[in-house]
Amino acid sequence: MSASGPAGSTESPVVVTTVRLLSPFVLTFALFTLFHGTSSVGGGFQGGVVAAAVVVTLAFGFGIRDTARWLSGGRLLGLAVAGPLVFGVVALGGIAAGGAFLQFDVLPIPKASVYATEAIELGIGATVGGVVVVLFANLAAAPDGGERP
Repeated sequence: MSASGPAGSTESPVVVTTVRLLSPFVLTFALFTLFHGTSSVGGGFQGGVVAAAVVVTLAFGFGIRDTARWLSGGRLLGLAVAGPLVFGVVALGGIAAGGAFLQFDVLPIPKASVYATEAIELGIGATVGGVVVVLFANLAAAPDGGERP
């Protein structure tokens, strides 16, 4: 069993080094999964959950309190609102371009359907990731505001 450090982080250099080395690769895989949703298995939900898992892993390696301080409520709220906001903008873009709701072929960009779908997937990933991180942070906090053992 490893002891907990002053800010709730682990004192194990193996855990800290592993978290530092693997986090960028896992985040890259999250982005790959997120953007690959239009052509194969994957998408915003899966990519958002994998990205949130990176944040949870960082919290275990460097301390839940420090990670929670780094992720301010405003940032997490912005992530949670991103999905519906992006969907609304993309969905209404067809109307603004003279078409119908969610009509992408009237947008004045090449491959509009692909880019519109990718934008929606990115918004979904941001929302899912933000919500999962908020759930983790709230579950990890003790009732008195400290960390659980």
